[in-house]
Amino acid sequence: MDLLKEAIAFEKAKMRNMSTSDRVVASREAKRLILAINEIYKETKDPELMDVMKRLTVKKRKIEKRLKGRPPEAEQ
Repeated sequence: MDLLKEAIAFEKAKMRNMSTSDRVVASREAKRLILAINEIYKETKDPELMDVMKRLTVKKRKIEKRLKGRPPEAEQ
C-alpha cells in the first residue's frame, strides 16, 4: 500500500528547525494521511492501520502544539 509507505515516511521525517509555514504544511499532510487511512480502515478493520493512525495523530498534535505556542502567564 502506497499510502502506508507515505505515512511511515512522514512519521520518520525529522521535524526540527521547521518554519511556521512548514509546520502548517506538515499538520495538513498528517491530517490528509489520517483521513485517507481511516477510509481504508472502515472497510478492512485492520488493527495495523489503527496503530498507524494513532502514531500519526500523536505527531500531528505535537506539531500543532508547537504552532499554537505557549499560553500567556495568568495574571494575579
